[in-house]
Amino acid sequence: MDGFLFQASIFLAAAVIAVPIAARLGLGSVLGYLLAGLVIGPGLGLVANAEDIQHFAEFGVVMMLFLIGLELEPRALWDMRHRLIGLGGLQIGVTTALIMVISMTFGLAWQSALAVGMILALSSTAIVLQTLSEKGLMQTAGGRNTFSVLLTQDIAVIPMLVILPLLAIAPGVALAPDGSIARGADHHDAAHHSMSLVEGLPGWGVALVTLAAIAAIIVGGVYGARPLFRYIHAAHLPEMFTAVALLIVVGIGFLMILVGLSPALGTFLAGVVLANSEFRHELESDIAPFKGLLLGLFFITVGAGINVGALLAEPVTLFGLALGVILIKGIVLYALGRLFGLRGRNQWLFTLGLAQAGEFGFVLVSFALQQSVITTALGSRLLLVVALSMLITPLMFILYDVLSKRMEEATTDHEPDEIDEEGPVIIAGIGRFGQVVNRLVQSSGFKTVVLDHNMQTIQLMRRFGFKGFFGDPTRPELLHAAGIESARVLVVALDDPKATTKLVAYARRVRPDLHIVARARDRTHVYSLYQAGANDIVRELFDSSLRAGRYVLENIGMSDYEAAIAEETFFHHDRKTVRDLATLWDPGIPAAENAAYIARARELEKELETALFTALDSTIKDSA
Repeated sequence: MDGFLFQASIFLAAAVIAVPIAARLGLGSVLGYLLAGLVIGPGLGLVANAEDIQHFAEFGVVMMLFLIGLELEPRALWDMRHRLIGLGGLQIGVTTALIMVISMTFGLAWQSALAVGMILALSSTAIVLQTLSEKGLMQTAGGRNTFSVLLTQDIAVIPMLVILPLLAIAPGVALAPDGSIARGADHHDAAHHSMSLVEGLPGWGVALVTLAAIAAIIVGGVYGARPLFRYIHAAHLPEMFTAVALLIVVGIGFLMILVGLSPALGTFLAGVVLANSEFRHELESDIAPFKGLLLGLFFITVGAGINVGALLAEPVTLFGLALGVILIKGIVLYALGRLFGLRGRNQWLFTLGLAQAGEFGFVLVSFALQQSVITTALGSRLLLVVALSMLITPLMFILYDVLSKRMEEATTDHEPDEIDEEGPVIIAGIGRFGQVVNRLVQSSGFKTVVLDHNMQTIQLMRRFGFKGFFGDPTRPELLHAAGIESARVLVVALDDPKATTKLVAYARRVRPDLHIVARARDRTHVYSLYQAGANDIVRELFDSSLRAGRYVLENIGMSDYEAAIAEETFFHHDRKTVRDLATLWDPGIPAAENAAYIARARELEKELETALFTALDSTIKDSA
């Protein structure tokens, strides 16, 4: 027990210290976890048996796949079939074939070469999805295509595990207790295999048992989940939901181990089956905390488990192999990205994000050794190459950040339209915000000139009878062609806050008398637009949030009139607050560190409470 508590303290302390530092430096949490593992493992030697802990921590990956499955209904998977089969299938097939050919040129038998190709074709679902989520890139075109490939790879592990036993060419080898690769199986492995449902079966028998286990998961999810959750719900004990959620994940994971498959694949399948369940959100909230903690622990164990001795024995060779894998996969991914229409930042995100080997590589290497598909020396090198490529991955995302800042988004190859109209109102940006403004102004009898840099949006407008011009509204020549010299009002409704501020500043400089109405993302953006010279600044969610707050007041005891008075008082006080704080806001100092700003904000918040009390008290007296 003492040893366990010591190890737990070391892991938690390393995470608490390293991850915030890495996040503050812009390196991301994944690199922080990996570096923490390197320090407490090979660096200080504080971690014993990192491989044993890694087997436990791998349930972070298992839980992550379960949560991903919960977000994907079978219909959504069907809608993604072109990217899953086309893009994902080609990535796996081409990468496997290319690495197989290269391996054979270095003297490997085709069976071992094929196994190496399959192992290295997979990428790190854990690192990539975690990083995409942190950076807010999941909903970009590059992020969606990256997710599709990762999903295909996770599913592809099933046939890979079925194929590997058919490639056996070498005497039996296994992993030694200390994590090194040695001939013969230890007592632990023997105990593990004694519980296997497929040990000693022929290939067709293994396939049948595997299919039966998968069918059991599907049938259980479809017909057994609802009765089980209703039974648990009847107990009125919230902790029972957490218990059953963990039971589902751990139980299915154990079943997958018994049939020789990855636990993550089984739980992913269970998540997809349960995606339509009314208990889906309850499962997500129960599993998410365990997933985050175990996933961080998994990354630490990857760093701690790197065999520095073997690495130092041939560093050039191993780093060269890791970089070679990244280069080969990067070339394949770049070509496929272009083939499937990715350009600019999205293409580089897709290429750099998936160029590493992944955590399933550890599983496949171990399985390939057990099935005598690869030799001991080859397996040892593969484990290091996989670990090194995962360690390099956060640096690839940093490289993407650098490239994306220097690269203009390649959204279209269309030339800007020739603007042949002018009007008293110019609207820059015709998304959800700009559309409402445009419809109101035009319906009131005033002519508008609409500019937007999204060709699909412009074409959609034209189908509904609204004319717009394609082009970048921040380009001075387009603004002048639209008649900025004679316009009376400019509406800036762009999605990009920096582009909005840039356009407002330029318009104010060339037309000091122009009335500028600008859309702001948040209060900080309001301040920058105020300094840039906008006349009317509208926070994109402020009015709708204010209306929602009024509805709340109407339904917790206030009359409609009292709620309206509270809303109006809040609105006028907030406008005064923004004007006051704008004079204290300094773009070079974060608001949380600006003492004068914070002091005035607190004063204004107290004034708001007083103003609301006074307004409502006056309303009550008038009604009396």
